[in-house]
Amino acid sequence: MRIRFTKMQGAGNDFVVLDAVREPALARLLPGQLRRLGDRHFGVGADQILLVQAPTAEEAEEGIDFRYRIYNGSTGTEVEHCGNGARCFVRYVRDQGLAQRPVVRVATVNNRLELREEADGRVTVDMNTPRLDPQSLPFDASGLALHRPPGALPGYGLWRLPAGGTLARPIDCAVVSMGNPHAVLFPEAWSAEGSTDVDIDLDIDAAPVARLGPVLERHPRFPRQVNVGFVQPLDRGSMRLRVFERDAGETLACGTGACAAVVAGIALGRFDARVDVHTRGGLLTIAWQGRQSGAGASVFMTGPAETVFSGEISL
Repeated sequence: MRIRFTKMQGAGNDFVVLDAVREPALARLLPGQLRRLGDRHFGVGADQILLVQAPTAEEAEEGIDFRYRIYNGSTGTEVEHCGNGARCFVRYVRDQGLAQRPVVRVATVNNRLELREEADGRVTVDMNTPRLDPQSLPFDASGLALHRPPGALPGYGLWRLPAGGTLARPIDCAVVSMGNPHAVLFPEAWSAEGSTDVDIDLDIDAAPVARLGPVLERHPRFPRQVNVGFVQPLDRGSMRLRVFERDAGETLACGTGACAAVVAGIALGRFDARVDVHTRGGLLTIAWQGRQSGAGASVFMTGPAETVFSGEISL
């Protein structure tokens, strides 16, 4: 089977995009074939595989333009959300002539998103409403202590995971669902893990992402596993961020991870409503009016989306 694909990237998070609108058979690719596409040695190589599909009749009646399906490039399994992929999605459907309007509405496996191409070439995604309750991830908080810092939103705070198993010491984390699960660590949680240097909290490059990330990713309190974000606040309007993604390891950028980190920081009273997030792959701008408009406010993410190359591959 020979298929056409487009390789894209958003802030270094890279994707193989498949057009199942024009080639519906691509929607029937098996997990092994998707893993082959994502393989960086024997395939194209990508963090995620993105599938563009026509909406169902019911979705079209809702005003949905496309179905947006996302598969992990390492496992071939379908995942719930990918913000950087969403930006590449709208750039792809416009470049390919599948959509003419600058605003596109898509249906994911568990959500509805509005994507908009801006005049400066960047893309803004309405990432929908974050969920701050532990059950939404899901996260088992039974028996755990919740620390609420001054200025935190009512009922929100840092959950303390006790030492035990592969976790060498207690860790305080914030939890957020962006349609997929996220644990967010601030410097006081990760700095002592990384070094004895007293200035470690000023340098996220030394954060123990490779060591602590997989421990928390598969922690039993997260029954569906979790993406783990390591935050270095710079000021109330900017941060540096590294993310260890579920089943993928650390990536150059994670759009939902950036949204989760900003939402957690705003909910804890650490950031203002608009934050520039500096990832290893580039700059993302996240806006959330949760303190002003309530926790039901949407999160908006703006960032780059670029085509790298197109080609064909035999599977």
